[in-house]
Amino acid sequence: MNISIGNDHAGPDYKKAIVAFLEEKGHVVTNHGTDSSDSVDYPDFAHPVAKDIVNGKADLAVVICGSAQGVSMTVNKYAEVRGAVCWSKEIAFLARQHNDANIICIPARFTSIPQAVGLVETFINTPFESGRHDRRVKKISC
Repeated sequence: MNISIGNDHAGPDYKKAIVAFLEEKGHVVTNHGTDSSDSVDYPDFAHPVAKDIVNGKADLAVVICGSAQGVSMTVNKYAEVRGAVCWSKEIAFLARQHNDANIICIPARFTSIPQAVGLVETFINTPFESGRHDRRVKKISC
């Protein structure tokens, strides 16, 4: 699977662990994030990730910032994107299963690195249930 990832200064260590996990599982990862803890602007890293989804360069994606709210707001500007802020495996599971989310938005200041890796694992391994959820997901984009 092709997976795009982006992060601001709150997430370099998270990204490193997530990329290592994904590559170990055989996924191809495109990195749009910073590797520094120096302050940067999260939209500069979230937009390229969303564009990878829109352009079909990524099947799923991960974005990371302090609260996950900023990156979520940014990626959700794209009609083809369904970015979900996830802080528990149950939320990550339901975001994929019921909402066909294609970008997981991780709040670095509210999750640990092992938790974040677990969230990504749940997210990428959960299929969209379809069925009754199809009509709802189709109503998200206007």
